[in-house]
Amino acid sequence: MPYQVLILEDDPMVAAIDRQYVESGPQFQVVQTCKGGAQALEYLRDHPVDLIVLDYYTPGMNGQQFLDRLHAAGSAPSVIMVTSASDTDIVRSLLSRGVLDYLVKPFTFPRFRQALDKFLQRQTLLSNGEGMSQQDIDRLLQSQEAERPSSHLSKGLNETTLRTIRDFMAHSRDQALTSEKIAEQVHLSRITIRRYVNFMVESGELASSIDYHTGGRPSIRYRYTGKFPDPKDEGPGQ
Repeated sequence: MPYQVLILEDDPMVAAIDRQYVESGPQFQVVQTCKGGAQALEYLRDHPVDLIVLDYYTPGMNGQQFLDRLHAAGSAPSVIMVTSASDTDIVRSLLSRGVLDYLVKPFTFPRFRQALDKFLQRQTLLSNGEGMSQQDIDRLLQSQEAERPSSHLSKGLNETTLRTIRDFMAHSRDQALTSEKIAEQVHLSRITIRRYVNFMVESGELASSIDYHTGGRPSIRYRYTGKFPDPKDEGPGQ
């Protein structure tokens, strides 16, 4: 039987995209789409689900308030945030409430699929009737640790935005891209992209090269290296 999913999203277009992505494989089935937190809570009172795809900004209550009321009712399904809310305090408050993953709009299907795969991996580990090995527990804890807000970023940079750019570059690892091209694909400004790619070059995640064969002014191109920065480093600007 597929996992039961509820989508809480007041934008019909985004809700339709969420549904399409969730039901792209046989493991999941969307059983309800709600536009507001009160409607979702009423449905969940009699219809428990395995996973909620949750937008932070919905009529009546925000995502934090929704999760608090959900947990107070004794329900704790897995939650994937899909939202434009990327303020550090909001991210921290939601992760502290056990959110499984956090996707910032606009998101890509590969990144959404990664969140679903994380859910499936966790369910597989937790459904082991014979108990969990130390290795299994370590994998769960490492996954939770990876979701905590980073403290080594330069001032003004945001972990969720960095993750969006990182995911795009990882899926484009065979290409050397300009900051303009990256900005076009992830729907962020070129100024914002340049700040993040500069940080990623300094941390070793990206390698940069100068392309002199442009027919005009030389351009800087960036390629993904697959190397993540050491979390023990303070990082630039700290």
